[in-house]
Amino acid sequence: MTLSPVALQTSPVLSTVSFALVEDWLAALRAYCPPQQLAGFLEQTGLAAAASQPRARVTHDQIVRLYQLVAVGTGDEMMGLWSRPMRSGALKHLCVSVRGASSLGAALYRFTTFWNLLLDDHRLTLEEEGEGLRLSILPRGAAVPQRFGHMLLLKLAHGIASWLAGREVPLREVSFVFARPGFAEDYPILFPAPIRFSQPCSSITLDRALGALPVARSEAEMQEFLLRAPRDWIFTGYREHALPLRLRELLLLSDRMGFHLSDAANALNLTPRTLMRRLEDEGTSFQDIKDGLRRDIAIRDLTQGGKSLEGISQDIGFASVANFHRAFKRWTGVTPGVYRRDRC
Repeated sequence: MTLSPVALQTSPVLSTVSFALVEDWLAALRAYCPPQQLAGFLEQTGLAAAASQPRARVTHDQIVRLYQLVAVGTGDEMMGLWSRPMRSGALKHLCVSVRGASSLGAALYRFTTFWNLLLDDHRLTLEEEGEGLRLSILPRGAAVPQRFGHMLLLKLAHGIASWLAGREVPLREVSFVFARPGFAEDYPILFPAPIRFSQPCSSITLDRALGALPVARSEAEMQEFLLRAPRDWIFTGYREHALPLRLRELLLLSDRMGFHLSDAANALNLTPRTLMRRLEDEGTSFQDIKDGLRRDIAIRDLTQGGKSLEGISQDIGFASVANFHRAFKRWTGVTPGVYRRDRC
């Protein structure tokens, strides 16, 4: 079963996330935006059709575009996720502040002090814990955590740290105060670390030694980072990511869907049994990862260019278009033809 190299090289095959992850964000926006304004945001990003499909998938481009539209349209760069708006220009001032720090640890400290000047319902702390450096979000009073807000603020901290360091900063662990959601499989796409739920607070922890890294970003680099926002801080990279995404990358590099569990185990210097057990611990399987990649290649090709359904089904290893139809509907809740019609 061979995956055409052309299919891989047309454009990046980025991991999609479930619509349920974005629904957390939309729940906050419904209380913040007039219905007509929110409907316009969804229409412009191609998410209007997905809103009625429980198994719909959302691309990186759609998340970035929605953030940009909402931040500008509402004048709030944190889009109603906190008790007070973060006015336009807040991210720029944050970058100016951290860019002048003497080290990565000093930059993260400035990150916490910046947000503590703005947030009413939560405060941020930065503490050394053994060999770790932990940035935490703590409630003020009886503040209720907003799942997407906590995820986005921790992702901003990690994204800015990675930008300052010039590479994706590895994390020791990521913790969330809320219970494990049904879409927990989406979080490893964003955070390169073990992820835990129902913890005392939401936090990210990196090696304490990384705090000594120098930071050096020019004015021009900062302007480019801001122009691309939030792409470079939400999607920081994959090389340091969790095991499922490392396997996904191996599948991509192999150029073939015939890459088997034993091949992957050998590449990772693990036994097949150990690899299976570790994937089970992360709530997934080798076949799930392979199917997720096939799904995302299909989504990319359905929304970009005019490749036929037959061509797509062959590229991702299906013996017939009928089999591809059934699998795609199982993955997304709609057929490939309906998906293309609604998003093009």
